[in-house]
Amino acid sequence: MSNGALSPPISASGAKPPFTRPTANFHPSIWGDRFLSYVPSSSESDSRIQEANLLKEDVRKRLVSPIHDTNFSLKLNFIDSVQRLGVSYHFEHEIDSALCQIYDISTKDNNIIAHCDDLYHTALLFRLLRQHGYRISSSVFFKFEDQTGKFKESLTDDIEGMLSLYEAAQLRCHGEEVLEEAHNFSMEQLTKSITTQLSCSLVARVQHNLRQSLRRGLPRLETTYFMSLYEEYPSHDENLLTFAKLDFNKLQELHLKELSSITKWWDKDLDVSSNLPFTRDRIVECYFWALGVYFEPQYSRWITTKLAALGTIIDDIYDAYGTIEELELFTNAIDRWDIRCCVDLPNYMQLCYKAIFDVYEEIDQEMRKQGKVYCINYVKKEIKRLVQAQMVEARWCHSNHVPTVEEYMRVRTTSSGYPMLITSSFLGMEDTTEEILLWATTEPVIIAASILLLRIMDDIVGDEFEQERQHVVSSIQCYMKEHKISRKCAIEELRKLVENAWKDINDACLAPTQVPMKFLMRAVNFARVIDVLYKDEDIYTNAEGIMKDHIEALLVKKMSV
Repeated sequence: MSNGALSPPISASGAKPPFTRPTANFHPSIWGDRFLSYVPSSSESDSRIQEANLLKEDVRKRLVSPIHDTNFSLKLNFIDSVQRLGVSYHFEHEIDSALCQIYDISTKDNNIIAHCDDLYHTALLFRLLRQHGYRISSSVFFKFEDQTGKFKESLTDDIEGMLSLYEAAQLRCHGEEVLEEAHNFSMEQLTKSITTQLSCSLVARVQHNLRQSLRRGLPRLETTYFMSLYEEYPSHDENLLTFAKLDFNKLQELHLKELSSITKWWDKDLDVSSNLPFTRDRIVECYFWALGVYFEPQYSRWITTKLAALGTIIDDIYDAYGTIEELELFTNAIDRWDIRCCVDLPNYMQLCYKAIFDVYEEIDQEMRKQGKVYCINYVKKEIKRLVQAQMVEARWCHSNHVPTVEEYMRVRTTSSGYPMLITSSFLGMEDTTEEILLWATTEPVIIAASILLLRIMDDIVGDEFEQERQHVVSSIQCYMKEHKISRKCAIEELRKLVENAWKDINDACLAPTQVPMKFLMRAVNFARVIDVLYKDEDIYTNAEGIMKDHIEALLVKKMSV
């Protein structure tokens, strides 16, 4: 993320040779004007709305029905399905109440589960309670181990149980050896099972779960996958499924309307592809990013989307286009925060500088409408921090400096843009208070972990592409130099840091929490976006393959009802 393109040498006569900028050759947007105009679907008829309301009431009744031994397992499965089908935001109170009852029924002192015997339901109960902040003891899994402390071989034939155990183990925290063992055991056995006599549909499920666990997947994306799966379950609830499909399509209409407005700003007002051809033209992908953070209708996504898009331009100016002299000018102008500084900047920087001020003004007006004038100062502060960190990187690159790992992380986690985006995302939630913003800017463990995930996973998949041009070093080179180890070993060590970051995130979501769960979930979802976008390659920058499929799943394909 930083460039510091070297200035061309000056000849004896004082004339500079022709200067070629070290651009990165990012591919253009693949969407054209696909999302520019929004035409509402005719499917949202009165009868459909009435049908959805009746189905919603039916789902609510099932959630609040009494829980007893005979329906305990069915209730667990139903809550899980409601969540995985993406409609739990309608029933937060009902699900909280049901899980509170389930907790009281199924646990004894010290948060130990004493209710379930079979592996599938024990792991499901453990996962559902942990997801909701209950600090359930992992000792419940001891009963599935043999005398040597290994999981019993007899469990390996229970594929549903293995899948449930694998998902439960994703919520492990530091020091939970039994969950570490559960993760390794279930992963190994599920991997083996793919080559045995499983049905095609079960093989596909196992492969999907191993590639993308539920805990680290994007809820909206996992919903599109789970719907087709749930439909095949003999015991599926038809009313729940139909309601989930209707709700998905309704929300998709809202998302398309929002994306159309944002695309007009990017393509028409800024005309980025013409005015800033060196940058990644990824406005649709930025909206997808925001959708990963919160897809629910009560949240506002435009602030996160626009700041992510501006962050991309800033990143590419520092990383792939600007000269070191131009970057010093831009950094100084942002620090002074005065629109009159614009005249001192090159034309391409003027456009970016003005766009930052325009979006800042737009956010300011929105916050004033909500009576939250204090919010806007946090945005300005984070933009300044972002640019200052980008400038430090540019100087490193310009002088071929290889920092220590600690120095690198301190600067490049800030320059990643995630501190700005995570803090600003809270502005899209109406019940955000100044206390929440103060908490976010102290970089609590959960936010620090999410930021670290971005930095490391981006480095691991993007390093080779970035080092093809003049570019600041990555955490891989810093690690190799400081610890005198090979590239392969450095990557292994960095992957351990990723796993530790997830444990930090999981632990921060267990009671007692610093802030309400809905705010913690923003940081969790930012981490999930990273797991999806930087798993094997940088699909944000290289958006023509998997990313295209993801966006089509959420914003192009409707659910057939």
